[in-house]
Amino acid sequence: MDILRFATAGSVDDGKSTLIGRLLFDSKAIFEDQLEAVERTSRDRGTEYTDLSLLTDGLRAEREQGITIDVAYRYFATPKRKFIIADTPGHIQYTRNMVTGASTADLAIVLIDARKGVVEQSRRHAFLTTLLRVPHLVLAVNKMDLVDYSKERFEEIREEFTAFAAKLNVADLTFIPISALHGDNVVSRSENMPWYQGTSLLHHLENLHIASDRNLVDVRFPVQYVIRPQRATDPALHDYRGYAGQVAGGVLKPGDEVMHLPSGLVTRVAAIDTFDGPLEEAFAPMSVTLRLEDDIDISRGDMICRPNNRPQVAQDLQAMVCWMSDGLKLGPRTKLVIKHTTRTARALVRDLHYRLDVNTLHRDESAPSLGLNEIGRVSLRVTQPLFVDDYARNRLTGGFILIDESTNGTVGAGMIVDAR
Repeated sequence: MDILRFATAGSVDDGKSTLIGRLLFDSKAIFEDQLEAVERTSRDRGTEYTDLSLLTDGLRAEREQGITIDVAYRYFATPKRKFIIADTPGHIQYTRNMVTGASTADLAIVLIDARKGVVEQSRRHAFLTTLLRVPHLVLAVNKMDLVDYSKERFEEIREEFTAFAAKLNVADLTFIPISALHGDNVVSRSENMPWYQGTSLLHHLENLHIASDRNLVDVRFPVQYVIRPQRATDPALHDYRGYAGQVAGGVLKPGDEVMHLPSGLVTRVAAIDTFDGPLEEAFAPMSVTLRLEDDIDISRGDMICRPNNRPQVAQDLQAMVCWMSDGLKLGPRTKLVIKHTTRTARALVRDLHYRLDVNTLHRDESAPSLGLNEIGRVSLRVTQPLFVDDYARNRLTGGFILIDESTNGTVGAGMIVDAR
């Protein structure tokens, strides 16, 4: 059974947490004691209905303020598919949390309040999902019950958002009118909107084709760990040498010709091992151990690829960076640590080309630095070569994080646009 990762985004009070609560509740993915606790809290607050948003707003500050602050991950499954939900905040000061939650998502749900229509936050979240190359976007027009399930209102919002989306690189866009509070078009089709001919949200999530979204062409295997059993009781394991890591792209099979970087030496895959036994093939995002036919000096941070399909070996990177530090600013001459796949190196910011206004898409080329939650294009010089692809081609080998050496804290997330 495959897994669909999706992120929810939208303005404050658009109903993200209520929608997730409704999905969990209607798909029977919560325990009775959880439901009783939510019902009890709802009664204590004096609400006339069960507030399903309490299922996801886990932090006390979130419950007290009625807003989502941190990224909350929830898991549920139906007979067709498993799901991992990232409930991301709507506030502009939590842009970094939104970036974190959506960076690994296959799909993003942007909620819009049917009464308010497309607002600045809606445009910002839609832009961020396209910047992060989330392959599928669902615009869920929520609170349709508060506009009398009006088809005209839904069409107005769809036309306005479609016009804005034309400026973005949206691969797949779906519009669904819903009421998360009452469950209209969430798990099952709504009788209140007979004019809507599409599927419910859950049906769309269950049947969305995502296998072709992953890069199955470019073989990329960053080595994370070299496995050499030190105290092997089995004599057959005395000479065992395996290379563990996560497949970042392509398909690998025993007998395939592969190249090791940085040495450039060519060998073949002898076997693909897992905890459950050998495999006949491995593909992204599986974690496996490769055994090779020849002994090559391989260590953490190296890359295994195809001889005629290699990543770029680069020390100069052009990237879009989302800055996540409230103490440190990102500007020319800033020194940082860069972590790309399994390789870590030092990096120097050579230039800040522009700061991007996420709401208007305006480029401010006079900006001296990037502050918390700001996004801009930068040039980086790295102390040792990295094996990279453009982020548009491969999100795993095209993305990186930036670390403050003095605190060891993550201060930025980047997407490679160009490398040489």
